[in-house]
Amino acid sequence: MAYSMDLSGRVALVTGASGGLGAQFAKTLSRAGAAVVLASRRMDKLKELRAQIEAEGGDAHVVSLDVTDHASIKSAVAHAETEVGPIDILVNNSGVSTTQRLQDVGEEDYDFIFNTNVKGAFFVGQEVGKRMLARSRGMAPGAFSGGRIINIASMAGLRVLPQIGVYCMSKAAVVQMTRAMALEWGKFGINVNAICPGYIDTEINHHHWETEQGKKLVQMLPRKRIGTPADLDALLVMLASGQSHFINGAVIAADDGFGV
Repeated sequence: MAYSMDLSGRVALVTGASGGLGAQFAKTLSRAGAAVVLASRRMDKLKELRAQIEAEGGDAHVVSLDVTDHASIKSAVAHAETEVGPIDILVNNSGVSTTQRLQDVGEEDYDFIFNTNVKGAFFVGQEVGKRMLARSRGMAPGAFSGGRIINIASMAGLRVLPQIGVYCMSKAAVVQMTRAMALEWGKFGINVNAICPGYIDTEINHHHWETEQGKKLVQMLPRKRIGTPADLDALLVMLASGQSHFINGAVIAADDGFGV
């Protein structure tokens, strides 16, 4: 028997959609039927992605968003809902990192990571969550079809790795943020879950896997391979779908067994 997950009629907001995992997430949700709102500071990249999605027959829109600016968050979410409709699915994906030993981390480095990965993710989730809550409370019983918030954490939030300690700390905060949102908002039909990807090959790190250090790292992995963005597709669509109504507060590692 065939089994499919159809997101037709749903609106999805994807932050950090200008490249890497965010771009893949947006294309995946579009192929599943959702109207996607692409959010990032890099509008030129968003417009390129919109053209790709539209060429495949999808429905895509772009909105400028700086997650470190609270006013930008409120404006972007309001613009998205005005142009496309109420947001049903949020993929809270924006994230940054630095590579340095803890003793070399400056205040600017710390703020750079936490302002995006923690503060930014929280206030994006809060802004979308408040609107989902208002819809849930204001609709007739059974009329609210449920909200889905998917926070993109990292296996580094579950397992400390050298030279990215502050990044690990920030993603651990995203894990706890996910559980807190799930606890408070679940009774209103809003499911909040987190994906913790392992090592994924994207355009940002692609060159690294050809270096001596990168090759050594691959050999340390359980199956001596790294993932591709498409390896997260099925998990993402499942969490965004109505079929995930019984999954709330889950923190799911998609790391090929690295954290075992």
